[in-house]
Amino acid sequence: MSRADGPANAYAGGMTTFFLARHGETVWHAEHRYAGNSDVALTRHGLGQAAALGAWAVDSQLDAIVASPLSRAQRSAAPAAETTGLAVRSEPRLVEIDFGEAEGLTPDELTERFPEEWTAFTRAPASNPFPGGETGRAGIARAIPVFDELVEEFPDGRVLIVAHATLIRLLFCELAGMDPDGYRDLLPVLGNCHVTTIVYPWATESGAAHHPRIRLLGYDVPPWHAKM
Repeated sequence: MSRADGPANAYAGGMTTFFLARHGETVWHAEHRYAGNSDVALTRHGLGQAAALGAWAVDSQLDAIVASPLSRAQRSAAPAAETTGLAVRSEPRLVEIDFGEAEGLTPDELTERFPEEWTAFTRAPASNPFPGGETGRAGIARAIPVFDELVEEFPDGRVLIVAHATLIRLLFCELAGMDPDGYRDLLPVLGNCHVTTIVYPWATESGAAHHPRIRLLGYDVPPWHAKM
């Protein structure tokens, strides 16, 4: 598919196609532990997932690659940089939600150590942080401007963002006009190095009260099936 025929160019000007990818598997994620903004290395399997994302990027005609500064995101973005010749931009506002004292713990351990906080988190996870942690809504507030700045820099462009599961799901809900507190129910999983494709900002054609600010072209798609 030529650049002129890409998804962003099918619509009016001033919109950018974003490819949102979660980083590859880490040791903590393989053990179902909350990693948050702790810097946890990729597993061998995670490195393989990053390589698959790099293979997808070969024909993706990207204009930029932007990643969280955490090493798992940087390592996951590196193969895409190698196959496209683009540098990876490090963007601290795309770091994962800070889970505070929950970092490194499993759900079972959280239930035992912080029963009240765990219950509050599961009921409204964007609004109720773990002890010493950050709210999901605060994460949304710091990350949304990154998209606006990239749209201004790359109008009608194509940008790969490599970040984290919780932040991506929170942002998706916010931009899709849905309550971020429902992200765990609506979007229970996000595959490692899977690609979610959105066009932003989207001028909605509907009259809905909570209309989306994006058009969704693909959600949680393995890179070997993701649209270019």
